[in-house]
Amino acid sequence: MNLKLGRAQWRRIGIAMLVGIAIGILVNEVTFAFLREESRPPERIVLVIPAGTAELVAQGQQPPSLPGDMTFVTGDTLVVRNEDAVDHQLGPLWIPAGSEASLALETTGRYTNTCSFQTERVLNLDVNEALTFGTRFQGIFLTGIPLGVLLALYANLVWPARGGKRT
Repeated sequence: MNLKLGRAQWRRIGIAMLVGIAIGILVNEVTFAFLREESRPPERIVLVIPAGTAELVAQGQQPPSLPGDMTFVTGDTLVVRNEDAVDHQLGPLWIPAGSEASLALETTGRYTNTCSFQTERVLNLDVNEALTFGTRFQGIFLTGIPLGVLLALYANLVWPARGGKRT
């Protein structure tokens, strides 16, 4: 069995690797396009509790400007500004009327917090890893290189080098 590769085989491997990486880029960038919210640097996000919120919650009505769940990236800071006449709580934060409190979101995960300004008394905070250039490059590398190797092997089976047998 001859394991020495000729010039045509090296060229075929190179082309297969380039095609694999190109497909990896396409697949990963389409996927990252759907994750636009996570592909941003950490920010300071302000959540405003409007005046009259406590009254609406007491009546069983959800304040229209307050979300039921929120999604963040690691490193974000959630600032809760209380414009209501009543003190409110969000998890470990106690927010007196007319003031604000902040929560640094440093660890990924789904956090269910007790919340006085939601009718369900719960606010879910999803903290995801921020998608950086390194994350994107890693996704392309981990998709494109194995795909290129498989394409090279497949091409060698379907179109063997000259002098070899066709299958």
